[in-house]
Amino acid sequence: MVKITLVKSLIGRLDKQVKTAGSLGLKKIGDSKVLEDSPALQGKIFVIKHLVKVEQAD
Repeated sequence: MVKITLVKSLIGRLDKQVKTAGSLGLKKIGDSKVLEDSPALQGKIFVIKHLVKVEQAD
């Protein structure tokens, strides 16, 4: 399980990055989600890695 937190704004970002954040359930700065790690999730994180903080969930 990984915890993903949006730490930078989506304003002015590429449409692909905004949609990827939305698909993870991240809409506003500070939003966090705990999701099960998978190759698909790692691909989404890679697209917005400069906007999020990723940590292992307990």
